[in-house]
Amino acid sequence: MVNLDENILLSQRVDLNNEQPVVSQVLRIAVYDEFKAYETYTKIIEKFGAITPFINIKEAEAIHYSALIPLLQKYNVEVPINDWAEKIKVPNTYIECCELGVASEINNIAMYDNLIANTKQQDIKDMLFKLQAASYNNHLPAFRKAVLNHYNGVSNSTSLNSIEEMMGKANEYQMLLEDIANGNINQDKISLLLSKLNISMLSGAGLGAALVAFLNSYSQEKE
Repeated sequence: MVNLDENILLSQRVDLNNEQPVVSQVLRIAVYDEFKAYETYTKIIEKFGAITPFINIKEAEAIHYSALIPLLQKYNVEVPINDWAEKIKVPNTYIECCELGVASEINNIAMYDNLIANTKQQDIKDMLFKLQAASYNNHLPAFRKAVLNHYNGVSNSTSLNSIEEMMGKANEYQMLLEDIANGNINQDKISLLLSKLNISMLSGAGLGAALVAFLNSYSQEKE
């Protein structure tokens, strides 16, 4: 079995030129996207274990699609087939999963903007507002926090063991900046220091990216 309106479901947008009634498009798109979120976070938990924030948000997604289904029944709209389990590919790392969560929740919020704008029935509109608010106020901040914690070295995998270690890394970092400023640097030395330093811990992902860009430009100049 397949969803005959799969193109509309995947687009996450109402097509006013389609013969399918708008109320049907709105409700099926919403449920299908909540199915996607639930199955995605389920697969991530299966791969990495009961990790936060996925374990909590997965349960919330189940509540979301369960809240929508009575509206489909009320308006005689067929529930879309949940075929996401076969479609989902889980990223290789925890942080990539969190970044996927950020992107997914942003898309979800934008999707609800479109659905709400095309909805006239007040009970449907109220439900869509509630689900959008959950993504905006709860899910998106949780994933953003996880990503920021990772790139700021707050997560367990990147935390420093002691103040002494932090100071040692800070000194190495300062040496790197001074060498770059004085021009007394080569690619091997940059690579060595970058391998020792937790750049994201000391100065955030932006500086880490800047140093990587510097290394790339340095390599190009030498070629």
